[in-house]
Amino acid sequence: MRFSHWLIAAALLGALAPLPLSGLAHADGVANRPDILPVSALKPGMKGHGLTVFEGTKPERFEVEIIDVLKNFQPRQELILVKTKHPRLEVVKVVAGMSGSPIYINNKMIGAYAYGWTFGKEPVAGVTPIRSMLDDLSRPLPKEIFGWPLSALPKQKKVAARPPSGANRYAGATDSYDVRAHGKQVAAARGRLLPGADSPVAPVATPLLIGGMSGASVALARDLLAPLGLEPMQAGGGDSEIEKDAPTRYVDGGAVGVQLIRGDMSAMGLGTVTRVEGDKLVAFGHPMMQGGVTSLPTAIGRVLWFLASDMRSFKIGVPARPVGALVNDRLASIVVSHSAKAPVIPVTLKIKGVDGAPYTSWSFEVAHEKFMTPAFMAIALGNALQATASERQDVSWNATSRLTIRGHGTITLEDYGVAIGGTPDPNDFIRSNLVRSVGGVLNNPWQEALVERAEMEIDLRYSREIMRLRGAEVLESEIEAGRPARIRLTLVPFAGKEVTRVISVPIPAHLAGQRVQLEIAPGYQVRKERADAENLSAMIRNFEDPTHPVKSVVVSFNTNSGAVAFRGHVAKNLPPGALDTIRPTTASVAPEAFRTEARHVVPLGEFMVGSDRVEVNVKPILR
Repeated sequence: MRFSHWLIAAALLGALAPLPLSGLAHADGVANRPDILPVSALKPGMKGHGLTVFEGTKPERFEVEIIDVLKNFQPRQELILVKTKHPRLEVVKVVAGMSGSPIYINNKMIGAYAYGWTFGKEPVAGVTPIRSMLDDLSRPLPKEIFGWPLSALPKQKKVAARPPSGANRYAGATDSYDVRAHGKQVAAARGRLLPGADSPVAPVATPLLIGGMSGASVALARDLLAPLGLEPMQAGGGDSEIEKDAPTRYVDGGAVGVQLIRGDMSAMGLGTVTRVEGDKLVAFGHPMMQGGVTSLPTAIGRVLWFLASDMRSFKIGVPARPVGALVNDRLASIVVSHSAKAPVIPVTLKIKGVDGAPYTSWSFEVAHEKFMTPAFMAIALGNALQATASERQDVSWNATSRLTIRGHGTITLEDYGVAIGGTPDPNDFIRSNLVRSVGGVLNNPWQEALVERAEMEIDLRYSREIMRLRGAEVLESEIEAGRPARIRLTLVPFAGKEVTRVISVPIPAHLAGQRVQLEIAPGYQVRKERADAENLSAMIRNFEDPTHPVKSVVVSFNTNSGAVAFRGHVAKNLPPGALDTIRPTTASVAPEAFRTEARHVVPLGEFMVGSDRVEVNVKPILR
């Protein structure tokens, strides 16, 4: 049974508490700033320079020349075309990771290196005007997100509660959250604002430098994240350790990394700082995900090298010192605060059944974000399992997870599977109850939720614990009212002879005179009947034990009895007329009627695959 789900279509705008910005002017005041040159003053042939990190942490100069200005490239935003000149840029052309590099004409900032052309044969880039980026910097921010403070603010008068942000939210039923579907939705939303794949010009991709992960994990990351303008690359990385002599503050032209995973595995989006103003800065010159107000950990980056490619060259680098958080992700830029501290989710994984493996425990932190969190949790868990227990033989596994949500306690979740021919890969964890629950909690339509911790323990057995349902038949095609139906199941194990199992299914006497259809399916495919969640607490409760036992067979049939769901509860087997009695006549909020089914659960020793259907006649009662 599945009930209809309603999601909030758009979040209402609440009162926001602005963070003070020292000396910051809005767009109208940019032209009056002595260190900024407006777009209207630019002419073809004007020469200047840019700043970016070619190696290490110190920005270096490269020369630029104005080609011209594209009017209305984005809504109320121009694009400045420039040629770049530098010995390294003559080789690498347009470089992923240079996004945000500040560009100057007559020593006055005009904007950020941000757009390029795929397969371009000359170093030509598009520059986002600094005016648009300063507009992003001046946007007010709420005091908190997910219930987590964005920064230490002075005391302010109390403001109205702010509903959850709709940016990057999953558009679907939260009890059936799907990472892949979510990624396509986020990519589609981004594509509506930025040039599409068929456009000759596009934002310079943000290199997502991945360390400690297998090729399969990087491939999954590329599948999920490349449509978002992120370019996952197996490039090594680092954890949260601070490098000796690493800078303590960001500077114009310096490298900035957005840390999505850190610990035993790492993933960092690398770009360039455009302009620092007080506590905050703008970078990239385009969005990372167009996620609006957010809170992702950031780090000062150290660049190792520019890697040249005919398709897309990129910077390779590592985090040098964790500093601040990305607090706003907008069309023209990302905004980072030095003082903000982003929430992260500690994740631990313990693996049993792999005697002799050198590493059976894994620990890492995942950034807290509606899409990135479930995506990277799935990638990292699958990667850790493959690294520990990579085998080319059948594996049966069970996983027990504990998920802690602030204010809602800890829930226990079960996952299972049989991987034929090799260890489960990251794709298996996309569909796990842990990842689906995390995605559902973070994307719930009622309130912001903060996930505090996730723990998983996996037990592996190198065997194929699986049986195929070859067929089913009823032993008596007609039964007396009130008597059980007997069904013989023919099951084929992986190795050995087929086996039969006779099960008895109770049939209610009130079905006398009817033909009853019996649906036979594995327990893990049959979801328990539960009412639609009407708040976050109810949804979290529904995530626990959502299906029948995984090693079982479930026989379901329609009882022709009334049932209703209301305020988180299900009432079944109602007498005739009961629904009319409890339905209010003066309100539209009423119990929801649905068809109820009886379900008979029979334990099995192994996972069953396959389903079947049989019918039985129930004799009428003669009076």
